[in-house]
This record gives sequence, structure tokens and C-alpha cells, in this order.
Amino acid sequence: MDGIIGKKLGMAQLFDEKGEAVPCTLIEAGPCPVIHVKTEETDGYRAIVIGFGKKKHPNKPYSGVFKKAGVEPTAILREIRDPEREWKVGDTVTVDIFKEGEYVDVTGISKAKGFQGVVKRHGFAGGPAAHGSRFHRAPGSIGAGTDPSEVRKGTKMPGRMGGRKVTVRNLKVFKVDKENNILIVKGAVPGPKGGYLIIRRAKAPKKS
Repeated sequence: MDGIIGKKLGMAQLFDEKGEAVPCTLIEAGPCPVIHVKTEETDGYRAIVIGFGKKKHPNKPYSGVFKKAGVEPTAILREIRDPEREWKVGDTVTVDIFKEGEYVDVTGISKAKGFQGVVKRHGFAGGPAAHGSRFHRAPGSIGAGTDPSEVRKGTKMPGRMGGRKVTVRNLKVFKVDKENNILIVKGAVPGPKGGYLIIRRAKAPKKS
């Protein structure tokens, strides 16, 4: 499936054909130069490596990769597996690979919220809020004594929340602005404003 790198600009409220308000996310998508092409003969699978943004102070090894491709150094590099079309080194992936009305999968790094308790991290109900209670936001019992006499792996406990790779599937493309390289999708996407995203054509799109 084809894909592109983008940067989250923020959310807005737009109106559809029926005049209903639709929450949307604005993404600066591309242009993304193709830096490297992987084939089944050389790498065992098909993929393209694309870049996005501008690198202010690239070192010599990093610059050498782009010099070979004949393009300017980019801020980040990402790999898109199994592209739908045949790309060549030096080609540019633009936002017009998507069309209005189709569905996309958006991958990004979720907002990091630091160390959090079970109420915020896992949605535990907590204990009574009465004055005499000493059990408000604690996790409670985390394991039986005799059997299994241990805390099982995967038990929901306090810990670091967010800052992980998250994919939101089947977001509808609301609008494609080719002139300004803007992709508008319906709904929210992972990460903060300015966070990098990978937008791919949906693996299992919804049936219209």
C-alpha cells in the first residue's frame, strides 16, 4: 500500500455536504522524496524509503545517503512496505496519492504522560470517596496468595503512560489540498501538534 510522511498541524471543525460539523485533523503531508528502493531480489521484500522535512546540520555519513540519491537531506526517514506502484530513487511522493472519501491508517507516537496510576492509566474505578475510606485510587489486590502465589505477567499496574507507537485505522479522507500539501482526515490522530505521522492507505477499508 502507498504511504506518505506527514506532520500534525492540529484539529479543526469543518462542515460536510449536509451542513453537519465534523471534527478533523489537518496534516502537512509531503512532499517526500524517495531515497532508496528495496526489492525482493536484493532485500527479500518490496519497500521504499522516503524522507520528510529539512535537516539543518546533517553529518557526513547521513549526507552521503542523500548525495547518492541526488536529493537534499531530510529531517526523518521512514520505510513504506509493499508500495502499490513502482517508484524510483529521486521520485517524489505527494499528497495526491490519496483521494477524498477513501480511508487511511495513521501511525504516530502517542503523547507521553509520564508515570501514572491505575485510575488514569487503565481506567480503574477506584474506591469510595468517603472520608473514612483509605482506598481511593489504589490498585487493590494484584495476586492470590496460595495459587498462583505470584503476580502474573501483564497485570495492570501503575507505570509510564503514552509515548508509544499507535495506529488509528480507517480514518476517512475529508479533503486533499494538493497546492499546500495538506491532508484533512476525519477524527483524531496520535501525538501532539508538530508530531510526525505515517499515513498509509487502509489495510481493511470500510465499505461505503
